Amino acid sequence: MSAASDRTTLPGAPARRRMAAVFGAFAFAYFLSALLRAVTATLAPVFSTELGLAAGQLGLLGGAYFLGFALMQLPLGSALDRWGARRVLVALLAVAVGGCAAFAAAQTLNQLLLARWFIGVGVAACLMAPLTCYRHLFSVAVQLRANSWMLMTGSLGMLASTLPVQWLLPTTGWRGLFAGVSGLLLLAIGLVWWLVPADSPSPGRAGQAGGGYRQVFSDPAFLRLAPLGFFAYGGLIAMQTLWIGPWLTQVAGASAGAAAQGLFGVNLAMLGAFLCWGLVMPRLIRRGWAGERLIALTWPAGVLCLGLIVWQAEQSSAALWTLWCVCTSVVSLSQPAVAQALPAALAGRALSAFNLLIFAGVFTLQWGIGLAIDALRGRGVALVPAFQWAFVAYGAACVLSYLWLIGWRRHDRVRTARLAAR
Repeated sequence: MSAASDRTTLPGAPARRRMAAVFGAFAFAYFLSALLRAVTATLAPVFSTELGLAAGQLGLLGGAYFLGFALMQLPLGSALDRWGARRVLVALLAVAVGGCAAFAAAQTLNQLLLARWFIGVGVAACLMAPLTCYRHLFSVAVQLRANSWMLMTGSLGMLASTLPVQWLLPTTGWRGLFAGVSGLLLLAIGLVWWLVPADSPSPGRAGQAGGGYRQVFSDPAFLRLAPLGFFAYGGLIAMQTLWIGPWLTQVAGASAGAAAQGLFGVNLAMLGAFLCWGLVMPRLIRRGWAGERLIALTWPAGVLCLGLIVWQAEQSSAALWTLWCVCTSVVSLSQPAVAQALPAALAGRALSAFNLLIFAGVFTLQWGIGLAIDALRGRGVALVPAFQWAFVAYGAACVLSYLWLIGWRRHDRVRTARLAAR
């Protein structure tokens, strides 16, 4: 089915029922992926105490997932365009099953890092596979709704990684937790294989499946949104999945339980934000409000909120972090914007290439912030100012990426006006 079509049915089945089944299978896998991604924020105090990890080591442990995730994105995009969403996702989820089992059994930091890396590799397709599938099956408006609700499902997984994990720890321990997730991933494999239709590429799609990434990387939409994907979108995930927790405990002085409650609130708000984006985006698209336009107008509010958090330091709260996350959630519209700018036959590569930028940003920022804090502490800077300066550097990078976006948009408008005048 053409993505440009107004129809939303899948061949051979009633539209709503079949769409719900496909979405449900994909959503369950992505729920587990998001839980695994975010759980290090809740477990950070446990790892620091039990394993004696410094800030840099903690950042590396959190970032190992994103390193594996990022390294998979380019081969993943080509694989999705060639073999389709179902087969690629099932194959990679099997790797995630082994990674979780290995993490549960690991005894050293190196073993934990390697297992965490394999988990990142294994769940690398949990969002890209459904987004690629939706690009081929649904109209633009339905794609945007489904994309936002996938992110809502991810927020639900991050929500489960906070207080529910905190409640389970006394019973299962962190090792039992990862062993249980390994079993749930096996269930996800079965659901995807059973409920997601087999891929049947169109002649145009199959003909372009073997191509590279030149067209993607040179596309103007990709170029103008690239810094935003790296710093803003990557930073949102980096904070949400790791650094909000240590900020609340080490800067704001919250207990581990209070920090878990704060993270629960953050992820609950993000769930609501993505639910709202899914509801309103089809209407906004019909009225000419494209994703880039919304980002350009609303994202600066998040940068200002981050500045307030850094300025308040010890007086900052989880509520401010929640506000920052909600304001910054508009950057999630950048990824579908890139996919829509390119042909459907390149959907897997467009989405995965942009995802590479996002998760390279997550890894760089998670580890880089930890290294910056450790370096400042090593120079005699107190703990709170060390956090503040590291986060100021991140905020400056966000401002520069925003200016890059605005500059590109202005350049495009001037070029369009000149062409129209000829």
